[in-house]
Amino acid sequence: MGYRLLTTVILVVHFGFLAYLLLGGFVAWRWRWTIWPHLAAAGWGMTVVVGKVVCPLTHAEHWSRRRAGETGAATTQGFIDRYVEGVIYPEQFTALAQLLLALTVAASWAGFLRPLLRPSPEHPPRRRL
Repeated sequence: MGYRLLTTVILVVHFGFLAYLLLGGFVAWRWRWTIWPHLAAAGWGMTVVVGKVVCPLTHAEHWSRRRAGETGAATTQGFIDRYVEGVIYPEQFTALAQLLLALTVAASWAGFLRPLLRPSPEHPPRRRL
């Protein structure tokens, strides 16, 4: 019972991480300091996708499933393979889904940077002599 609960907690954290990866840049529009954790999350996401690194949360999920007595596909598939591909989008659209995720993150960062790069009417640019 305890390891099954732990597996559920790990899955909730993993889904939360994915949601933050997708939407965290937009959160930074309101709370500017959150751009730093979002940059770290995006960097980690790129490392996992491009570098084919196993996420520690996936490793922890597999460990807790084995401790709970589960075997088979539940302990061999990655998180995205098991819970996202084929569930949220068809497997043949994986590259498109990754591109849309990257574009969403880039758009959130562009929106974050926009006020920093364009002076507001309340704070016109300083004139240099």
